[in-house]
Amino acid sequence: MKAVQYRTVGAAPEVVEIPKPVPGPGQILLKVTAAGVCHSDIAVMSWPAEQLTYPMPLTLGHEGVGTVVELGEGAEGVSIGDNVAVYGPWGCGTCVNCAEGRENYCLRAEELGIMPPGLGNPGAMAEYMIVDNARHLVQIGDLDPVKTVSLTDAGLTPYHAIKRSLPKLVPGATAVVIGTGGLGHVAIQLLRAMTAVKVVALDVTEDKLELARKVGAHETVLSDENAAAKVRELTGGTGAEVVLDFVGVDATVKTAGAVASVDSDVTIVGIGGGLLPVGFGVLPFATSVTAPYWGSRKELAEVIELAHAGAVDVHVETFSIDEAPLAYERLHDGKINGRAVILPNG
Repeated sequence: MKAVQYRTVGAAPEVVEIPKPVPGPGQILLKVTAAGVCHSDIAVMSWPAEQLTYPMPLTLGHEGVGTVVELGEGAEGVSIGDNVAVYGPWGCGTCVNCAEGRENYCLRAEELGIMPPGLGNPGAMAEYMIVDNARHLVQIGDLDPVKTVSLTDAGLTPYHAIKRSLPKLVPGATAVVIGTGGLGHVAIQLLRAMTAVKVVALDVTEDKLELARKVGAHETVLSDENAAAKVRELTGGTGAEVVLDFVGVDATVKTAGAVASVDSDVTIVGIGGGLLPVGFGVLPFATSVTAPYWGSRKELAEVIELAHAGAVDVHVETFSIDEAPLAYERLHDGKINGRAVILPNG
């Protein structure tokens, strides 16, 4: 079968032929209908050899949707023909966090060497993939797999971040979304669906801000040296109660801190490596800064329910599996407006 793999440190991903996998005990084989392309993959492929802990070659794709085509011995919970989304942050399944469905915060994953598909385990950017356990699958029914696949990360991750801050996302409050691409444009829709706050979106190009307005941002601001002052003006000088940074570079986390109000939440979702100093007098009083990871299994099911209700519509650009290296190149160059999706069997 064809797969997209990262094979050589520092090199571009390649489309290769590898054996079709066979499910072992308890495992499920999916025929992949769609696989998402993410900036996290680009980050992994930029790491030097000494920082890379994943086994190589690595089949990419931590966002996956597929059809169940084969069950390993003893596998239960799904049936042949089911259309399912893959929950990515696999855990041990038995620690206190996993017992609550919060496998994204598994206490033993590192110790046991458990890794997500596409980020250690073979991922969804292949014609077929193995899922280790049925608990890591969520039924999608008749949802469009191409529109749905990115919800497993680009939907789940902002949903988790927003849900943590719901007590502050009250009518009259302001939420700032920095970076309106793959995750950010979904976050805007989630904020509109889940809250009654004013949504202010920041990005570096007018094209991306146009997408932000299209999906529901009340105000848009170019993300430059004047952005913080403009957001302050839009909030009457008090700043925003919740700030979600989906970029995470030094410039954006600095802006995030500069637009935060007293007793606000600043959530750094992007993995750009930026650091926001925290200390008495450094940020407004009682500002909370957090860097969450993905979301829980229950939260993915909730995001899928929002999709069924028509509350989220992911803007996607599709590519064949042979075009996957081009999709990564376009994403790296900032030329994807929304989310890139690979169709391994399309």
